[in-house]
Amino acid sequence: MPGLRRLLPLLLLAALCPPALSLRHEPSKIAVVGGGIGGSAAAYFLRQKFGRGVQLHVLEKAALGGRLDTLDMEGDSYEAGGSVIHPVNLHMKHFVKELGLLSTTHEGSPSGVYNGEEFVFEESSWSFINRPKKLWHYGLNPLRMSMWVEDILDKFMRIYRFQMHDYAFSSNERLLHALGGDDFTRLLNQTIDEAMQKAGFSQKFINQVVCPVMRFAYGQGAGVNAFVGALLVGWLESGLWSVKGGNKLVCSGLIYSAKAEVIPGTVVSIEPKTRHKRGGDPVKLYEVTYNTSSGLTGDTYDIVVIAAPLGRKMANITFRNFDPPIPEFLYPYKQIFITLVHGRLNTSFFGYRDPQAFHLGAIFTTDSPKLFINSLNLEPPVGDTGTGGKLPLPSAVWKVFSNEELTKEQLNLLFSSYDSVKVKPWLAYPQYSAPEKFPPIVLHEQLYYLNGLERAASAMEMSAIAARNAALLAFHRWHGHSARVDQEDLHEKLKTEL
Repeated sequence: MPGLRRLLPLLLLAALCPPALSLRHEPSKIAVVGGGIGGSAAAYFLRQKFGRGVQLHVLEKAALGGRLDTLDMEGDSYEAGGSVIHPVNLHMKHFVKELGLLSTTHEGSPSGVYNGEEFVFEESSWSFINRPKKLWHYGLNPLRMSMWVEDILDKFMRIYRFQMHDYAFSSNERLLHALGGDDFTRLLNQTIDEAMQKAGFSQKFINQVVCPVMRFAYGQGAGVNAFVGALLVGWLESGLWSVKGGNKLVCSGLIYSAKAEVIPGTVVSIEPKTRHKRGGDPVKLYEVTYNTSSGLTGDTYDIVVIAAPLGRKMANITFRNFDPPIPEFLYPYKQIFITLVHGRLNTSFFGYRDPQAFHLGAIFTTDSPKLFINSLNLEPPVGDTGTGGKLPLPSAVWKVFSNEELTKEQLNLLFSSYDSVKVKPWLAYPQYSAPEKFPPIVLHEQLYYLNGLERAASAMEMSAIAARNAALLAFHRWHGHSARVDQEDLHEKLKTEL
């Protein structure tokens, strides 16, 4: 009995102080809708959090990779979707290392900015000349831009520390405010043109440097929100890289690593269900109906993560019998056309009568009604390291970005001759506008949507960040870990903890 008396205080203490982790059972089955970089990363992070016992299904209507894809041309493959990754994209770097993939660095080649009549700026083949040349053309604007963007990137990089310590956010607004406070809110509420003018940058610099980069990356000019604009000009620096063999290899690798089952099917509807068990509390589930080659079928899941852009032209999913109803997703995506051309560039179209004198491997464009292309660049095969500053070959593969499909007449203007043409239309990224509005992450109790973060900036790394946040959020909400969700002043708290 004396031993029991000694145990009583401990038993009483255990009753008064419940364990930090809840005793709720783990989910038995989770669905991820979409097999692109967001969906594959979500499957990977969900497996990390929920362990080996849960069944993971990835529902994908097409090939794995989503908006990461390649086009084949004359025996080689070329990136036709998300193409480059920045050195500070830590999730993508981790994925490539974890999966044993190889990376290739993009050395690049001289570029020029064309306004429809002439080149307003051309880089030299001698790279050491280019920095002083930019300072001569644009004064101190390039240096000031580096400092302006560095502060924004430093704040953005806090997300890795927050996620490493298992913190999640229930809305995109809360996530971005935790990183940059009111500064990020202001950037999302104005255009990159407005923000840079207020910061003292010249209109010439905005029109000839910033706007062409936006047209190249997002098919939109300096009217994009200032947050995506600042991240983009910060990301487009030296050291850009890609995955040897194609960036889409990350998606299939993550799904294999997560031991997730891929179900080829188009999700048609999602509906909440309640299953009653004998002698237990009712269990809430989601019935997901999808179309396969064998017809309409479905399954039930404890948790559903949607990793495909929602909307009538995108993943057109019907949400049945939700109370309150799931809101409509009226967030338009930008139509873009990627055209690969194996041929000889018509250099006279760009003002070079002597093709031998043409030395540019990339052409960016200003916002001009005379132009029918956003950009044009030499494209190396996946796994190649790029042109490395070499002069373009007489006949090579060029990638053209345009907002409309190129006509034969337009192709004949751009190229003096060509052997092959491949076209890929994409609803590629959000149509940005300030002030930026975000769709919710939490659509229902255990129904999550991760693509809303794209409205801040669309990139492979943003999808990976959103995927990890969704996985952490699902885990903490399932187990009732409210202290790990939506913490204010998290940056200061973590500095104190460490």
